[in-house]
Amino acid sequence: MAKKLARALSAFCLIPLASAVSAASLPDYQTNSDWFTEASDRLEERTSLSREAKTAKNVILFVGDGMGISTLTAARIFEGQRRGEPGEENSLTFEEFPHSALIKTYNTNQQTPDSAGTMTAMMTGVKTRAGMINVDGKGLVADCAASKELGLNSFLEMMESRGKATGIVSTARLTHATPAATYAHSASRKWEHAADEGCTDIATQMVEMNIGDGMEVMLGGGRNYFTPVAEGGLREDERNLTGEWLLRYDGEQNAVYVENGFELSAVDIAKTDKLLGLFTEDHMSYDADRVAKNSEEPSIVEMTTTAIDMLQKDEDGFFLMVESGRVDHAHHSGNAYNALNEAIELSDAVKAALQKVNLEETLILVTADHSHVMNMAGYPTRGNPILGKVIGNDDSGAPNEAVSLAKDDKPYTTLTYTNGRGFADLGTETDADKRDDYDIAAGRHDLTHVDTEMPGFHQESLVALGGESHGGEDISLHAIGAGAEKVQGHLEQNAVFHIMTAATDLSLSEE
Repeated sequence: MAKKLARALSAFCLIPLASAVSAASLPDYQTNSDWFTEASDRLEERTSLSREAKTAKNVILFVGDGMGISTLTAARIFEGQRRGEPGEENSLTFEEFPHSALIKTYNTNQQTPDSAGTMTAMMTGVKTRAGMINVDGKGLVADCAASKELGLNSFLEMMESRGKATGIVSTARLTHATPAATYAHSASRKWEHAADEGCTDIATQMVEMNIGDGMEVMLGGGRNYFTPVAEGGLREDERNLTGEWLLRYDGEQNAVYVENGFELSAVDIAKTDKLLGLFTEDHMSYDADRVAKNSEEPSIVEMTTTAIDMLQKDEDGFFLMVESGRVDHAHHSGNAYNALNEAIELSDAVKAALQKVNLEETLILVTADHSHVMNMAGYPTRGNPILGKVIGNDDSGAPNEAVSLAKDDKPYTTLTYTNGRGFADLGTETDADKRDDYDIAAGRHDLTHVDTEMPGFHQESLVALGGESHGGEDISLHAIGAGAEKVQGHLEQNAVFHIMTAATDLSLSEE
């Protein structure tokens, strides 16, 4: 892995942005948006020493939902400590990439953003309101008319319209905000299986996508959002969208629908044109819970490699978005163990992708949509368990033998949350969502006899909330491959769209 990254470092030097993009096929309010033009102009200003620019035929965008910088730091330490190392010197796979930038995540109406607005920025080049998916912020949240009149075209839609293969992978519901922003247009992220009269819900938009011939690969959770109430689902319109999706391609292309990892591994990639996998009724399991309960669900690594195998059959190129959606959910539950474990699993998926693609023609981006309010503090000694209680150093700089005590004479952990439901000791429980079954318990607790390194430990929080909130600080963007040199400095989140279009030399006008 280190040698491959070293070769990549020497192969991809800084080159100027060569984005010859016009905008005839995009609505004027999209291309004339200040968000759109300012991000494009700023990237064009980033000139540097160059040789012949490489064009990306393929783009893979990895999104760790809620995977802020404090999460990355703690996850890299956690991964290293699992191998018996101190941990601090470790790096996640993508942290070794040669190009990186800081990204500003705010929505047009919120300092601290949500996933709908942030992913819209990355996919369309335009920032918008929290709660809106690929709809311009001139409209209002849940305004059905806005979905029709102010829709923003996404990078996935553009790639699909140019005859490229496209796909999405998520450990969340495929109708959830982040994956939905690759293909849907909705004035409300809540319209997953039902929408206001006159608008189309997100699940329906996914299976009825009328750009190109629709996505080639869709793997994730959320089966109940595609099936009717009569069949145990949530749809009250009596439609079974998975059945409709299969009928759409019947006789024209070989479409395959799977519901578990065994069926996924049995798919004949060479003979399959379209692949839909809905592995759970709602979000997929946390990976630690999947392993502990021997679930039939595939891992994010398995879904990612299958998706790449499917998409690479198209010689014209592809776009794949892979989301680790449950980093976010673990943080909302105040459970650092699962949040860090999910981030590590995403790193493993990135590693698997690197082994399958040619970086001379593929751009890989890894980022988050926003951060969370998990803090890392307390002056622990080097190598202190990242999930453990703080043990500091003495005046000579050597580790103390006893845990550090706060002014209330109680021990405290390195990782805590600014807000949320607070402390819970659920022992070996690997499902972070179980925290919702217990009362809010913000504030300090005596952790003397609590094993804080167990999967079921939920960190203390300062401010009592029904669920921990997002964080508003910057997140990171990491890049390798063709076009990666455009990732540098301090960028607005909507610049990610322009990085992808520039790297692929994708004209915004129909050809």
